[in-house]
Amino acid sequence: MCLVFFATELNAQTQEPPKPETEEAKNEADSVREFPKNVPVMDLDGAARRYFIRKVNIHGVRYLDHDMIKASAGLVEGDSIYLPSNFISNAIERIWNQRVFSDVQIAADVEGDSLDLLLYLQERPRILNWEFTGITKGKKRDLIEKLKLKRGNTALSDYVIDKNIKLIKKYWAEKGFRNAEVTARIENDSLHPGQAVTVIFDVDRHQKVKIGAINFIGNEKFSSKRLRKTFKKTHQKSWNIFRSSKFNDEEWENDKELLIDFYNSKGYRNATILKDSIYDISENRMAIDVKVSEGNKYYIRNVSWVGNSVYPTEDLQRMFAVQKGDTYDKKSMHKRLGIGKEVDPDAMSVSSLYQNDGYMMSQIEPAETIIGNDSIDIQVKIFEGKQFTINEVNITGNNRVDDEVIRREIYTRPGDLYNRSLLMQTIRTLNAMGHFNPEAIVPSPQIVSNELVDINWPLEETASDQFSIAGGWGAGTFVGSVGITLNNLSIKNMFKKGAWRPYPMGQNQRLSISGQTNGTYYKALALSFTDPWLGGRKPNSFTISTHFSENNDATYMWRKATRYFRTYGVSVGLGKRLTWPDPFFTLYTELTYERYDLKNWNSFIMRDGVSNMLSFKVALSRNSVDQPIYPRRGSEFTASVQATLPYSVWDGKHYSDPNMSNQERYRWIEFHKWMFKGQWFQAISRNSNLVIMAKAEMGYLGHYNRHKVSPFQRFDVGGDGMSGYNIYGIDIISMRGYEDGALNPISSDNSYATAYNKYTLELRYPVILKPSSNIYILGFLEGGNAFNSWKDFSPFRIKRSAGLGVRLYLPIVGMLGIDWGYGFDAPAGQVQKSGGQFHFVMGQQF
Repeated sequence: MCLVFFATELNAQTQEPPKPETEEAKNEADSVREFPKNVPVMDLDGAARRYFIRKVNIHGVRYLDHDMIKASAGLVEGDSIYLPSNFISNAIERIWNQRVFSDVQIAADVEGDSLDLLLYLQERPRILNWEFTGITKGKKRDLIEKLKLKRGNTALSDYVIDKNIKLIKKYWAEKGFRNAEVTARIENDSLHPGQAVTVIFDVDRHQKVKIGAINFIGNEKFSSKRLRKTFKKTHQKSWNIFRSSKFNDEEWENDKELLIDFYNSKGYRNATILKDSIYDISENRMAIDVKVSEGNKYYIRNVSWVGNSVYPTEDLQRMFAVQKGDTYDKKSMHKRLGIGKEVDPDAMSVSSLYQNDGYMMSQIEPAETIIGNDSIDIQVKIFEGKQFTINEVNITGNNRVDDEVIRREIYTRPGDLYNRSLLMQTIRTLNAMGHFNPEAIVPSPQIVSNELVDINWPLEETASDQFSIAGGWGAGTFVGSVGITLNNLSIKNMFKKGAWRPYPMGQNQRLSISGQTNGTYYKALALSFTDPWLGGRKPNSFTISTHFSENNDATYMWRKATRYFRTYGVSVGLGKRLTWPDPFFTLYTELTYERYDLKNWNSFIMRDGVSNMLSFKVALSRNSVDQPIYPRRGSEFTASVQATLPYSVWDGKHYSDPNMSNQERYRWIEFHKWMFKGQWFQAISRNSNLVIMAKAEMGYLGHYNRHKVSPFQRFDVGGDGMSGYNIYGIDIISMRGYEDGALNPISSDNSYATAYNKYTLELRYPVILKPSSNIYILGFLEGGNAFNSWKDFSPFRIKRSAGLGVRLYLPIVGMLGIDWGYGFDAPAGQVQKSGGQFHFVMGQQF
């Protein structure tokens, strides 16, 4: 047997570990190296001979897996190799490339035509701790998470240190500290000398650098001020404190594209940025010089179409809407054709015309030919391809929701032609179910043949059941509430063995139970059940609910009530999805009976007796919102009317008689109630995270007989809308910046409003969008008012407010939030403005 080393010219480029400080530490570090001494070196210039690898033995490795090292080096026991050759040098190079060893040597124990390979390796020291100086603990945690710095799993090397220094500088540059300096220090670990180290990054951020000036050179057609307005994120320092003037490299690249888009939209097809220079003008100010070449302004001369056989040229041209003599506008043309980076899949375009009719592989390419100095001919080339039919629809990732429940919500069905608009509609319906992560619902079409495509729906389930505990202030008392909502109940599995885990689920049926009390004289219970697919065949929903509440004078636990106000109610509703005018519409009808029972109740228009209400409600809604938790686009409208029979028309009673008792007057309540609510969502940033929400709503409670105006079913306007104290069947309307009920009109009987209006404008930005939690911040402008009658109603006479807020959505408890609003006007009956108010929010509001 002969032991030989292989010579190689590979050299280690390593970060030298710190020298052990004591003799004992030096001995421990040296013990890691197990290299034999005075071993001959194989001559690699001799004739090659074939050897079989019997074993591969690794020495000097304590932390890494031996099998992983062998595999990465390409050393497999039983393989044959030729020596001398480059096989060993390649294996050494592969081991070096792992950047986890500071020394690599390979020897062989040769016996005949077999050999044992011996790998003598020295591991680089492991980085046991990462430390930072010059920054706060919060920023340290942020950097460790952002850079994915792990303790004990990373080997020390120049590459690791240099990479993280660059990333730390980039992190601070994105925050405006472009001149930040970062250096690294390495300290030996006293418990593991030579084997573990602590890396310390010393950070000196210096001053934050802001953009002092943005200068344009070569612009003649548009002023520098106008060109600066095309930038969304890059702004020079100005009086506007809400507009950031820090510089970000990625945002600057995007803004340069917006500048070219602006020129293109004005006809300057050949506009280019010749050069942009970034330089410091002081310690905390920088400047940007942008040199542009505007070129000539172009106009459309002719538009022609090639390759279209499915749709006539006249129809395509009508949709394209670009005519001879129009100013060249690249962005608008691409939008109408449905091509480019910012395609709205819901918008009508030439591309969607084909995509929604099975032509999945259709392509549209506009070709431009310059004629003279100011004219362009547009030739739109269309490759239609074949119509694709859906072969299979596959669903994955659902463990709690039954397949049949998901499939009935999917509009893409086997045998149908491929339709992109139905994919978008399916995304919205799956989002509306509330059981899946909306950020992860992305269909995956997979072509299986020339004319068949499979549609795959990978889903990520999230917790949808909710348990809530809340409190609110109303009528001078604190009211606590507790509730549980099961959003995935399955009635048909109630008696199925093994289904109670923890309850029978899978059919998307909803059961809600809630209770409210102040501990003594107020209590309320409510129960509701909804089946979104009654019978399981058509999307017709069925809802049944009941509730009970009591308010009395038993202000102590041991006191017996001598007066009370009790409410009993039950309602049954049916809903239907409509296909006309479009699939976003729904129609809902509801029959409700309520009974109000009073005894010695001095604080209401009635003192004793019973009032009955039997009403019928019809609501027409349209909902195209893309997702329920953090909507980015779409709208939601609801118009409803609720009415009772006009008993006063035929009952023969003289309600104008002042001697008629209120008990007799309101034995059967009559009214007609009109409500309208609408809200719009639109993303206004390139990544669709910054969202603007606009909302408008109004309500009116009318009467058939002016001597029998209902004291029930009115509106309580002002506050956060969640007092929880409701005994008169009123609708609580939130209005931030004002106290609860502060906008109710002043009246002799202290009754609530019969009409109201409200307008809201919100700007939202997400902090966290994850299945486990969603957090977003918002700023709002709000206006609204309440009125005694329709005659007093005015959509322009409003009380104004503005403020900030934050929302937290947790699947188990729902939406939580806190707002601070400032009321600029005086509440009803007061002269001083409302001022600042804090409001707590629980639950999704519409």
